[in-house]
Amino acid sequence: MKVRILVRLKPGVLDPQGRAVHHSLGSLGFAGVEDVRIGRMIEMDVADGTSDEVLNKMCEQLLANMVIEDFAIEKLDGQKEPA
Repeated sequence: MKVRILVRLKPGVLDPQGRAVHHSLGSLGFAGVEDVRIGRMIEMDVADGTSDEVLNKMCEQLLANMVIEDFAIEKLDGQKEPA
């Protein structure tokens, strides 16, 4: 089973990368961008039937820093990846 985990900084946590991208977009003439937050995406192939509890534990113990980050788990169920 293919799983996608999206990790983002919690609201209120300073995001220096997002700030830099926001500034650069403005410098390049892209108007209307109000805020930018940078996160990361992790894709994993796990055994069919891996429980939500196990996936949550993976995120809480290793993949996300629970002090400053939130995560969301998507099960892709054999969907084709975009080209």
